[in-house]
Amino acid sequence: MSQILESREAIRQWVEARGGNPMLMDVPEGTQNRTVLQLTFGQYELNADGNEGPDRIGGFHLVSWEEWFAALEEGGLALRVSDDPAGGNEAEFEFVQRD
Repeated sequence: MSQILESREAIRQWVEARGGNPMLMDVPEGTQNRTVLQLTFGQYELNADGNEGPDRIGGFHLVSWEEWFAALEEGGLALRVSDDPAGGNEAEFEFVQRD
């Protein structure tokens, strides 16, 4: 089962309850940059060299919730999250278009 979170408060509570942090990355796209949203759960992702690559100048970087929500809303996105209490990956999520 899943649910779609749209409110800032609901999204932030869901992420923080799982030890998550907001991250952004600017990716070159033609003559402009495209902002990619991400959430990270746990220190491993923050410290891993894998968050950088040839097309990811600087990789993902932690940002404030305000900056992250501005990018989420600019993209017209919401967060679909797993609400399965039986287990599995509690931090399962995907970005979806808002209705």
